Amino acid sequence: MNDLILHHYPSSPFSEKVRVILGYKKLPRKSVHIPPIMPKPDMVALTGGYRRTPILQVGADIYCDTALICDVLEHVRPEPTLYPPHLKGACRIFAQWADSTLFWAAMGYNLQPKGAAHVFAKAPPEAAKAFSDDRRAMSGNLVRLRPGDATSAYRSYLRRIANMADEHDFLFGMEPCVADFAAYHGIWYTRAQVPVLADILNATPSIAEWADRVAAIGHGPATKLSSADAIALAAAAEPQAPGANLLIDSAFRDDHGIPLGSPVTITPETFGSEPTEGELIAATRTHYSLRRTDPRAGVVHVHFPRTGYVLRAAQPA
Repeated sequence: MNDLILHHYPSSPFSEKVRVILGYKKLPRKSVHIPPIMPKPDMVALTGGYRRTPILQVGADIYCDTALICDVLEHVRPEPTLYPPHLKGACRIFAQWADSTLFWAAMGYNLQPKGAAHVFAKAPPEAAKAFSDDRRAMSGNLVRLRPGDATSAYRSYLRRIANMADEHDFLFGMEPCVADFAAYHGIWYTRAQVPVLADILNATPSIAEWADRVAAIGHGPATKLSSADAIALAAAAEPQAPGANLLIDSAFRDDHGIPLGSPVTITPETFGSEPTEGELIAATRTHYSLRRTDPRAGVVHVHFPRTGYVLRAAQPA
């Protein structure tokens, strides 16, 4: 297997989710730091348009969205599992809720004016404006919670998670699963990136104890890699054939009337609506795969989870 290459930046919440999962599975990685805002020319050379953080690169195969990255890492190293057999459905549904509803409440709270001022305290004023403009452009039609509403929702969700943390070392038992890592990253941002707002956690001490246990897992070994070198590795590699890569399902499932081999676009449903265009080479029960060619990265296969993404036939030029 080629090296696992994680494209991320240190303060990215979803990157923290994957970093801790890599630590949990004791998987080494190459680490490429990318800009937190556009432009991201080296990342887009690999993805073709997708710009959310992180992405996972394995040779000339590019995996987008942490839900899919979790499945890939589970296939690479099945033990310890992210999906305990007796909890497989429950922990996946909880993780989907945590990555969406909980995350947006947490970040609406975390990046209220006091939190944003802390994050950008040492940066020039134009940096805060650039970040705000970038995230506004990514939001599209997404309805973002106002700080007061986000605070109310976050408090409520923290109490519910605390009820789970009161019972076990981790949310669903004595060992962590994907639910823990999905719930952790927004709370990690509160604790690590905006500690001036961390007093919201004082009412739920079991969450702090649980978060300490998750943090103690660590990130595992990482070796720095430049984005230029990551692109060169992609250009030198051959992407895996559909059904022969780290995604274990391969049967074609046609819900759109779009045959394999068609030019298509794939776009996130909500946040970060930049489309990726390419040739549809897989549409399975769980994921889509596109083949595309970049002048620098060469032929790459870009993979997306099926849930949360919109597949359309590409419009003729």
